[in-house]
Formats: sequence, C-alpha cells, structure tokens
Amino acid sequence: MNKKLLSLAVSIAALLLVSAAATTQTLNGFDVSNASVPAGEILSGGPLRDGIPAIDHPQFVAARQAGFLNDDDRVLGLFHHGIARAYPIRILNWHEIVNDEYPGEPVIISFCPLCGTGTAFTAVQSKAKRFGVSGLLYNSDLLLYDRETESLWSQILARAISGPLRGETLTQLPVEHTAWLDWRKRYPGTTVLSTDTGHRRDYRRSPYAGYETSEGLYFPVSRLDPRYHPKEQVIGVEINGRFKVYPFSELARTRGEVADEIQGKKIMIYFDKAHRSARIVDSSRELIPSMTGFWFAWMTFHPDSEVFTAE
Repeated sequence: MNKKLLSLAVSIAALLLVSAAATTQTLNGFDVSNASVPAGEILSGGPLRDGIPAIDHPQFVAARQAGFLNDDDRVLGLFHHGIARAYPIRILNWHEIVNDEYPGEPVIISFCPLCGTGTAFTAVQSKAKRFGVSGLLYNSDLLLYDRETESLWSQILARAISGPLRGETLTQLPVEHTAWLDWRKRYPGTTVLSTDTGHRRDYRRSPYAGYETSEGLYFPVSRLDPRYHPKEQVIGVEINGRFKVYPFSELARTRGEVADEIQGKKIMIYFDKAHRSARIVDSSRELIPSMTGFWFAWMTFHPDSEVFTAE
C-alpha cells in the first residue's frame, strides 16, 4: 500500500472512530444509545452503579425470629413453588433488589421507593439471571441492570429498555404488598428476609421518611394525572394488553370484594382496609400478577389505563 492509500485508510478509520464515539451515549457506565425510551428521560438518581447494593446472598429467618418487624410493617410476600417468603420494605428501601432463588429458579425481588412498586420476576428463561441497581431512573422508576449483558431494565415495564437484551421481557410473579401481621397469619410457615444482609444499614429508619404522604416527587416524569393524590395507593393489572387500575380510596368504598371482567377474563379484587392491601385472583381463585404502587407511577407508564370507581 502506497503512502497516499495508507494515509486515506488511517483518515477513514479515524472518522469511523469519531462517528462511533459520537453516537455512543453512556450514563453511569451504561450504553443507552439504543434505548427504546427517550435517552434524555433516563436520569441519574444520585448513586453510582451499585451505590445502592443489591442483596446477592439473602439470609432468611423464621417468623418467630423476626422481632425487628412490627405488625404493621410493610412486606412483599411471595408464595412460589410451595414456599412463602416475606421481604420487609424497611430492608428493601436500602437495597431495592434481592437476587433470590427458589427450587432451581432464579427470582428477582425489586422495590422502588420512589414509585412504591414492588415486584417479583422469574428469570429462568432469560439470559439475564442476576441484577443490580444501576443508579438510573426512568420516569422516577428504578432501572435494574443485568450483570450478564449490562442491559437496563424498567421495573414497572418488566422490559429491557437498552443494551443487548433491549425489548426482552421478564415473567412477573404474583407478589403481595401487605402488612407483616396479615402475611404471617395467612402463611404461618413463612420465612423472612434477615437484616443480616452483609451491609451496615440502619433498617430501623426509612431514608424516604415523609415521601409517601407528600404530593411532591423527587424527579420529573413525562406526565401526571391529577385525578388522585400522586401517592394514592393503587393496584393495577394488565390482561391481554389492557390495563386497569383500582385506587385504594375507591376500593375502601366497597365491601372489600369487587368482581370485574377485563378482555373477557373474570377476576376478583379483594381489598383489606385494615392492612392496606389488595390482591387480584382469577376465576379459579388463583392469584394473578398485579402491581401495587403509587397512582402517579401507574398512570405515568399506563396513561390509557381504565380506572375503577366505586358506585
């Protein structure tokens, strides 16, 4: 190759490198250049990647050993493969993700304090198996990342929004958001996530004290629906592409049982006013996946959602 051709090749290579650098956008070290949501709406929550440490080796204790919990403490309860486990919100507030395992199956427990949303996913059919806290938010909601591919995942959408697995979804499991007293009465053999997390945190206090009752949000969202208080608790469900949400203030005006039908599927909503919890079952009385959280969060992600009102 003569000098002119060599010089031309070097120039082209340099231009390609500059072009690639210009089109690669990273946040907290994650490539978001192929994001399926507006990259400008992916915001830093403050902490760096893993600045909020996920719990990778969860330890559990029997219900009688969970003296650190009060009866009205909130928990995420999961009954899966015949096993009942409770994940206290007072622990999840500090860690947001628990990489757990049920018989032969990786299960990810996540809680977003800013949206009040708790979820459980199974990753058995995904390349992504273990997750961490990215330190990033989309519409004020936690973005998880998987450690296998470093794709970013929206907690509420249960979908990868950037990275090699963009567009892939996780299977949601039916987790309950209820009071500790309610969960242990219904599942007396439950075990409880221990405060022995491997990290030093003051699990007696919340780092978000006062947030769930205030009207203010820490971070902007793409839309707000003013019909209810932003932090109104709701339970929402998706059935065959249709979304419906049940505000707790509306459920409180019922007898605690609401029969409904979505896309031809009959469901029943049970509301427990004393324990501030709700669950949704199908016609076989089997619990189906739903999401309890704040009104603003559900409607930001599902603005066309049908809204239940008590008659």
